[in-house]
Order: sequence, then structure tokens, then C-alpha cells
Amino acid sequence: MDALDEKANGGPPMEVEEIVSVHDHDAFAAKHMPDLGHEVKDFTVFSWKLNNWKKLEKKLTSPDFECGGHKWRILLFPFGNSNAPPNDTVSVYLDYADPKRAPEGWHACAQFALVISNVHDPTIYTVSHAHHRFIAEECDWGFTRFSELRKLFSVQDGHTRPTIEDESADVSVFVRVLEDPTGVLWHNFVNYDSKKETGYVGLKNQGATCYMNSLLQSLYCTRYFRKAVYQIPTEDDHPTESVALALQRVFYHLQTSDQPVGTTELTKSFGWKSLDSFLQHDVQEFNRVLQDKLESKMKGTIAEGAIQKLFVGKMKSYIKCVNVDFESSRIEDFNDIQLNVKGMKNLYESFKDYVAVETLDGENKYQAEGYGLQEAKKGIIFQSFPPVLHLQLKRFEYDIQRDAMVKINDRHEFPFEIDLGEFLDETAERTHPWVYKLHGVLVHSGDLHGGHYFALIKPDRETRWLKFDDDRVTPVTDREVLEENFGGEVNNGMVPPMQRNQVRAMKRFTNAYMLVYVRESAIDDILAPWKDEDTPAHLKRRLEEERLQMEAKKREREEQHLYLTAKVITDQTFSEHEGFDLATFDERNWPATDLPSFRVLKNEPYSTFKARVAQHFNYPENQIRLWVLVNRQNKTVRPDTHIPENEPQLTVEVIRNNMAVRQQNDLRLYLDILPDPSHPEIPPGSIMVFVKHFDIANQKLTGVGKVYVPRANKVSDLVPIINERMRFTPGTPLKLYEEIKPGMIEQMKPKLTFTQSEIQDGDIICFQVELSEKELHDYETQGLYSNPVQYYDFLQNRVMILFKPKFEESDPEHPEFHLTLSKKQNYDVMSAKVGERLNWDPIKLRFTTIHSNGSPKAVLKRSLNQSIQEIMSPAYVTPQTTVILYEKLDVSIVELETKRSLKVIWTGIHNKEEATHPFLLPKTNSVHDLGLELAKLVKLTPGGSGKIRVFEVSKDGKTQKEFTGSEMIGNIPDPVELYAEEIPREELEADDADKVISVFHFSKEVSRTHGVPFRFVVKPGEKFAETKKRLQARIGVSDKDFAKYRFALIQVATFKQPSYIEDEDTIYDHKFAPEDVLGLDHVDKSGKTRTGAGEKAIVIRG
Repeated sequence: MDALDEKANGGPPMEVEEIVSVHDHDAFAAKHMPDLGHEVKDFTVFSWKLNNWKKLEKKLTSPDFECGGHKWRILLFPFGNSNAPPNDTVSVYLDYADPKRAPEGWHACAQFALVISNVHDPTIYTVSHAHHRFIAEECDWGFTRFSELRKLFSVQDGHTRPTIEDESADVSVFVRVLEDPTGVLWHNFVNYDSKKETGYVGLKNQGATCYMNSLLQSLYCTRYFRKAVYQIPTEDDHPTESVALALQRVFYHLQTSDQPVGTTELTKSFGWKSLDSFLQHDVQEFNRVLQDKLESKMKGTIAEGAIQKLFVGKMKSYIKCVNVDFESSRIEDFNDIQLNVKGMKNLYESFKDYVAVETLDGENKYQAEGYGLQEAKKGIIFQSFPPVLHLQLKRFEYDIQRDAMVKINDRHEFPFEIDLGEFLDETAERTHPWVYKLHGVLVHSGDLHGGHYFALIKPDRETRWLKFDDDRVTPVTDREVLEENFGGEVNNGMVPPMQRNQVRAMKRFTNAYMLVYVRESAIDDILAPWKDEDTPAHLKRRLEEERLQMEAKKREREEQHLYLTAKVITDQTFSEHEGFDLATFDERNWPATDLPSFRVLKNEPYSTFKARVAQHFNYPENQIRLWVLVNRQNKTVRPDTHIPENEPQLTVEVIRNNMAVRQQNDLRLYLDILPDPSHPEIPPGSIMVFVKHFDIANQKLTGVGKVYVPRANKVSDLVPIINERMRFTPGTPLKLYEEIKPGMIEQMKPKLTFTQSEIQDGDIICFQVELSEKELHDYETQGLYSNPVQYYDFLQNRVMILFKPKFEESDPEHPEFHLTLSKKQNYDVMSAKVGERLNWDPIKLRFTTIHSNGSPKAVLKRSLNQSIQEIMSPAYVTPQTTVILYEKLDVSIVELETKRSLKVIWTGIHNKEEATHPFLLPKTNSVHDLGLELAKLVKLTPGGSGKIRVFEVSKDGKTQKEFTGSEMIGNIPDPVELYAEEIPREELEADDADKVISVFHFSKEVSRTHGVPFRFVVKPGEKFAETKKRLQARIGVSDKDFAKYRFALIQVATFKQPSYIEDEDTIYDHKFAPEDVLGLDHVDKSGKTRTGAGEKAIVIRG
């Protein structure tokens, strides 16, 4: 028995008021075992009488009993098991009797109540209930602290006898084995294999992309669509630049992989940077944009027209006179239908509402051409529905009171099958019934500001319903498809009285927001079985090659332990190295030196390896010698000894383990080229010393190779050797320094010998040409380093900083560049160097640090003049490079500290975005002052009102939010988008009888707003044909363009479909609620689409 902790769902034992006997099985179960909503397969009660309790064994099992085709028993620890305090607790469990004999992969879902009761009075008992999925790894479940022993042995309140009386008691178990039609009831999903269980795999979630994942799975399961996507020619495309190819690849992996599939390539092909993926877009908008993109890619290929065929239907909006034969109508395509949820009981009612007919009578009569004012019927009727019907349920709506989008969680039912025939025009073809079967349910769980999306899909007639929840695919019941996604309240708010404490009526935040129906007569075509030839050969070939490459890489990773990497320093790499030691290996703030590297089998003989190195560098084998570099105790890495040549048993691993450092995975070597291979021996008593030159004029440190010097020689004997090697004039005086370790560079005494100076193999000596005091002073006054000690100090503190433009993409005006600075330098030095690089006044540069995810963090204050060290910290995880964002300002940052920088978009008199004007004004200025400043820059209409209005746009893009004028600009929250327009005279001169209304621009969908909303005067008694002329003058649009505009009244509060306005309407007569607006429906040429509240428009580039 595993030591189990309290595995109770039922919590502490329930002491009971209503008297029920343990022997009254049904009543007892009804009271103590809440209905979990699953079908019961079998119900059994088993009782076990125990005597001499205090003499019982520490662990007992009851006889087996059968329930639901499984054998069970009670497992009892009369004095508690090892996880309970000994001798004061009873532990009791339901145990699966013989798990070893059960078939492999067995499981049983059981709900149970364990009871200890009085032998003589079965109404005295202690009970706890739980439910569990019993599997081989968890074959017992129950209560470690079922009850305290003393409570069982003593008389409790309200009873006349104890539970255990005369050391006897009945131990019973009530077991319900439940049906598990999906096979995953209460599954913990450890080691769950989607492919094996369902034949499908999931998609990995890349941030907040599960709305995308649920739609992609739905499109993937629409096999006709998958086939059409596969038909787009993509042989020459690159996956991160071509949406079509990236989508083909995702679909192919979903088809062939047995692991969840990634979508990073796909979002890259959309041109989304990772941040966009985290902005949860609207799935309907994403679907539209994706389909538009694919449709354009399908043009001119065999797939052309597939999207039109699958998803596009036709609807007619009409006005039909009642008493005369006159009808005005317009037919339009639709890709999806947006249906109201609010106030609608079910899908049928939503459709009825969509085609509801409005009667135009009384004051509201319709002006029919040639017939005058007529009573008329106005509405929408469908001409045809597409084979695959996407229905958007309007769960997210704009709440005028809150100026925000809200989620509607009302109950709204939808069926497995619906007949849409009655919503079609009588002229529609009816060779096949318009019966639609539910194929997919896209579900949103949570509120407006996030939450989670998943999809329920029935891939074809034969396959059961499946739940696609990011990387997991599981079978589901019909109840999980329908009832659990209708929304509303769980249990309709009714809780059986006995279970008050178990179930709380709560509003469901998990509900369907998009439904996919497939026409019954088209199912066999749309969801036809997948054939091998439906997958393009070029895709198979390409992905198979990639799979083999991946496997080779994986193999390389798996075999990594058999190899090590040998890195070789040469005289060439040493001469180019500027830093400590002979090369940089693992410095925190500096990249490692790029050295020639070899991947070597650990058991490769040294002689074989040496031959490879010789061949690589084009030397005869006998002309090279390799030295092993070691990590000295003072943290430097230096050559130590050369590898012996005459040991045939020597392998690369032995060299690494015995001569270098075991912990390192790489072997670091120095390639020594012998001047005379016939005399390879090192002169006796000499040491190998490396030499570096500090070139003061160029402020550079370079390696100039190595020399062998006798230990007994004086340090000054090195001077003529260096002068000859550097081709300096003989006798040029030099100063010599020893590079002991970072932070310890010491001038050497020329008269001492190398032995006295403690010089050994692999040590580094740095020299500089001796200069006069005046020359040195001149260098120092220019801010240059005058000796190696100072220069090494700079090297020790140097950091590479990447400067990026804060708001712009990098371009020649705003480049991205690296600068090397010392941690000891300060803000002023940094801004001067950046200013020099950008050719910009440093006082007009502003710098911002970044968070680890790359977003801006805090603006650096010039007044603090921090050191680079302080600017970089506190980085607990020091990244390879520090990134600082810069802005090129038009003003000095000193001014900025007391002023507010704002941009105002000027839309003039004709509601057109004419220009953006930047302002830098004292934070205490008012919006009125801002208007006065703006008036100096813009051209107002001669004879106009001369007045300017400054405003923001409401979150839904439909109305202006005007400022009073007295607000201080320093208090306007950031970020803000400010607009200003010239107020037309017509608006200023409007009298009390006129109405001033809001007007906004949208394209097809009311939620797809664009442009800038404006105000407009509506006059009493004016027909819309006249109103239109004034509207056209107000926005200054050509006749040709204006002819394409449509006009709609949007009643935000009633959530009605927009009602389009005809020329004969008088919109003044509409009872305008404060939030009702006039919408101009036309193609967006502004490029400034707004979708919904504060959302970014989705753009897919690839």
C-alpha cells in the first residue's frame, strides 16, 4: 500500500442531522453521494463487521466484492497508516482488489462513500465520500485521516452510543462505478497520447494563440479546405515568408506527427513579431484576413474559387411596399453570419431575429420611387447558404455605459441539426433540403480580458466528437458539446436541497462563440475520406528531408557524450585577439573568440587527431606541436605543456582528463609551428613566452607571437628581440609589463632574470614604446589610455551595448549599432559617443532601458549621470548584450523634464487626416492652450468658425470624446492619440430644433471601424437625399467615391443589425438615443482600421 496522504474530495467526515440508516442503501447514497452528472454503470454496497477492534492487525483488507465488472475491497488501518499520527486515527480506503491480474491499460471510474457505523444502531455513523479514476499507478483511494479514534469510541453529541461499541463496528463502502464513454473521465493526462487515443494531435500554444489554434483545427478538419490549401503551388516559397506554405506545413504535421505541432513558422509568415501573437485577436477577424490572404494566393491555380465555394453565401436586403408592386433590394455575399445572443433563447430564435421584418408605417413610411409615401416591409432574407456555414455568436458587445466591450454569458442553445430552409427566399433552389449538421463548436472560457479558447469538432460522419484544447485532443460526450457550452447558469440555478453544500449555482463563463455547420447533402464531399494522393508530393518530399535532418541533429545531440570539441589557438588568432590571455572563452560581458574548432571522438587516437589538424592548417605533421591550455588558479587560461608525440595509446579524452580540466567539455589547444622540424626539441632551460604590443597611438592591444627565452636571461634581453620582430629602430627603449591576471598588470624590472621574475611557460609579457612625460600627458589630456595598465583596466570593464531606435524600425536615419564602453564611464560619455555615432546633439538624445522581453522599461535621467555599471544593473541574469533604446528628439531633454511632448492629428474641416503636429508644452498648459498653439500651425477656412475642437476617439471607434479645454496636458494619461478638427459653422450655428449626431466610418462590419469619427447636424424634415449632399460637402469626397458609400443607423443599445438608410428616409425623425450613431459604410482607404475596443487590427503579410 502506498503511503497516501488525505485524498479526500469529501473533506472532513460529515456529522449528520437528518436520520438516515446505513442499511437504507438508496436513501443513504442519495444523501451522501452527490450526483456528479455521469451515468451510473453499477451500484454496490458492501459491509464488513469487525470485532475486538483494539486487537486488530495494523493493516487489514476485507473480502473482495464485485461492482461494475471489477473486484474491490476495503483497505483499513484501524490505528492509522504511516502518514497519520499513530494510534489516534483511523485510515480507510477503497482498494482495487487485484490490479496485477487486470488487463493492461485498465481503469475504473468510481464514486464511493466509506462508512464506519454502530453494529446495533445503523443511524450512528461517520462517513466520507470521494471519486477517483482507479488505474494501475493509483489503485487505492480514500482517507488517511478518516476520523479520530477517540471520537469513534466515545458518545458524540445527539447520540446515545458510540460508533465503535464493545470494540465492534461495521465498515461499509457504497460504490458507484460510472460509465466512461470517452475513456478520459477524471484522467490526469500524465503520459496521455492524443494520436493513439483519437488519431489527431494538438497544436502548441505560443502565448495567447489558442483562438488561432482552435480555428486552425476547425479548418484542418474541413478536409475540402485542407485539400484546396494543399493545391496552392509553394515549391519555391520559404515557410516563414509564405502563409500558404506555412499553413500547408502545419496541416501536414497535424496529419503525420505524433506530437503536438508548433505554429511559430506560421505566425512568422504572417509577419507577427512574438508580441502580436500574445494580443488575443478576434477569431472572426483572423479567419477573414487568413481567408482573404489564401484566396489571393489561390488565384490562377486549380484551387481558385475554393474559398468562395466553401464559405460564401448570398443574402438580400430589401424594402417591399405592402400596397403597390415596388421593391428596392440589394444582394450581397457573406462569409459568416453574426447572430445576436442577447435576448435569444436559441439558434433558431437568432436566425428569426436576423430575418425579422420591420414595418415602415405611420410617420416612418417609405418614399417609393413613382408611388410617393408607402407602407413597406424592410428586412434581410437569405438567397443561399454555403456548404460550410460559419456562425459568429455575438458574445462580445460594446456597453455604452461603460464605454467598453463586455462579454455576454447568457444561455443560448444550439442543436446538432438545424433546417434553415425557412430563412431562404422563395426563389432559392431546393433540390436538396437546407439541413445543416453541427461540425464544430469554438468555445471561449473566461471574460473579455483573456481567458482560453478551445474547439469541439466532429471530423466526419463516423468519428466521434473530439475536443482540441491546444496540445491535447480528447474524446467528449454530447453533453460536453452542447449543454456545457450553452452558457447561462449551471443546473439552471436549481440545486437539490440535499446537496446545497456541494454545488454552487454559478454563471458559466465557458460558452460557444462560433459554430460551424456543414450542409447534410454536402458532407460526403466536404468531409470526404483523406486519400494519400491528396497530399502534394513536393510537400511530402520537402518535409521528409527536413525530418531526416532533424533526426541527424537529434542523433548528433544523443551522441554528444561520445565527442568533445577541440578549439585551437593559432598565431593568427592570437594576433587578432584584443583582450586577456590568448583568447576569450567565457567572459560574462564579452563574446567568446571565434576559434577553429574540431568535433572529435573521445576515443580517437591523438596521432589521428594531430594529422587532421595538420591537414586543416596545411602543415606537414612533423612541423606542428600542440600545447594544452589549462585554467590556472588565478582564473587565467594559459598553455601549460605540449602533448607528447611518442605514446601510441594516447587518446583525445586521456589528454583532456589528464592534462587539461575534466569538467570542461572542450579541449583548448595552442598550435605551435616549429621553425625547424629536424630539431623539434625546445632548447633546454628555456620557456615559451607570449608577447603583446600596446600601441598607444592607435589605442590597440595586439598579439605578436611567442618567443623562447632561457630562464637565466635578464628581462631586458627581450627588448632587442622585440625590436627586431617589430622592425623598430635598434635600441628603441621599451617598457615591459607582465599580464598576471585581469586587474593585475605589473611593470617588470629589466635587471631581474626571468626566473627571479617568476616567469613560466605560457606567460604573457606586454610592451609599449617608452615615451616622454610630455607625450604621455598629451595622450591623457585627450582622454586616451597612456599605458597598458589603464588599457587593461578598460578591457576588464568593457561592455558591448546594442543601441536600437525606440519607436522606428531601424533605417539609415535610425540605425541599430554596437558601442564598446567601460562600466566605469557614465551617462554623459555614453550620450556623447552615441551622439557622435548618430551625428546628433547628445543633449537631444533620450535613452530607455528594456525589460527582459524587449519592451521599454524606464527612461534614463540625465541629471543622475549614472555609471554604465549602474545603468546595466540590476540584471540578475546578465544577458550576452545589454540593449538600450534611443530617441532622437527635437528638443533638449532638460526641457522635457518639465514639458509634455504630444502629437495631434489634424483632420481639418473635411474629416481627413491632413498632418500630425508635434508639440512640446509646459505640463501645466491646458488643452485650450494646446488648441491655440495648433491654430498657429494650421490653415483654417476663410469665413469659417475659426474654432478648433481637440478630442480623443472612443474605444469602439464610433464617437469623439471631447475635452472641456481646462484639462492640464500633463495629466492626460499616456499613451494618448489626440485629434483636432475645425468646427464647421453649420454646427456652431445649429439651433435648438437641429440635432447634432456622431458619424463614424466602417467597412462591412460595424466593428471594423476606420478613419476618425466626426459630428454632424441633422435638420428637421430633411429627406436623406438632401442630408447626403451636406454629408458629402462635410467630408469633401468626390461624387465617384461617394456613390459607393452606404449609410446605416447604428443603435448600440438594442444590438440590432445596422439598418441601412434610403434616400426617402428622414433620419431626424429617428428617436436618437445618446449613443445612436450614423455609420458610413465604405472601403477603408485610411489604413487605420480599428477593430473593437482597443484591439490592434490583424495584419497578415506573407
